[in-house]
Amino acid sequence: MQTPSRLTFAVALVGLAALTAVYGDFALQWQPVPAWVSDRRLLAYLSGALLFACGFALLTARASAIGARVFFFYALLWVLLLKVPKVAAAPLVEVNWLGLGEICVVLACSWTLFASLNDEPSDSAPRFATGENGLRIARYLFAVALLPIGLSHFVYLPQTVAFVPSWLPYRTGWAYLGGAGHIAAGLGVLLGVMTELAATLEAAMIGVFTLLVWLPAAIANPASRLQWTGLVISGFIAAAAWVVAASLSRARSLRPADETRPTHSGALKDLAEA
Repeated sequence: MQTPSRLTFAVALVGLAALTAVYGDFALQWQPVPAWVSDRRLLAYLSGALLFACGFALLTARASAIGARVFFFYALLWVLLLKVPKVAAAPLVEVNWLGLGEICVVLACSWTLFASLNDEPSDSAPRFATGENGLRIARYLFAVALLPIGLSHFVYLPQTVAFVPSWLPYRTGWAYLGGAGHIAAGLGVLLGVMTELAATLEAAMIGVFTLLVWLPAAIANPASRLQWTGLVISGFIAAAAWVVAASLSRARSLRPADETRPTHSGALKDLAEA
């Protein structure tokens, strides 16, 4: 069943592929492929083609499971090859953790799709990564990824304040509130405290940031590659967070009624035993 969150994420994947096609390169600091890599331009086009294929597959019912599987492994390589080495080389530099957190939100989304769309008994997918177990791992990854994103608002406060629209009052307060919101959402999902609401508000917050910050910046400076890349990536991460939030909502709706409230017969039995 195609959901609005999944469709939005699929469109975001296609948008990222279009960005690669337009500039013939990776997405700047979000895909920090070293400049010395041979055939960099060709690799960028291949990456864009893969992103487009995965996004298009997620838009269809028949190929969505395959698209989710391919993008899951691609996102995993993205994290392991491009982000983890930077953190390992400079673990005390918070911006490296910020980059890792942002892409881990995308990985959590891809894991959510992979686990939910590749859960057939005859499937060759790794069993630990699919089904309810895979969804649980993806949600924990999502929660932990939000913590360094929120922390960056405090470590890099002046830079964060600069992103707050000038027409808003108390810009420093908004920067603090955004950082606290990311951390609160991460802790909520991690500790199981209003998880659905926490994840939904996180997706909404990133979406609002995309509309208030990156969209006006791209419109004001349409020739800037940085602004368009920021707009696409921010929307990409917001859509990823929405997929995770939607999976939490769906899990709650599918939970048996007797897991959420006692039945009349169960209550009478307990009363008789008492």
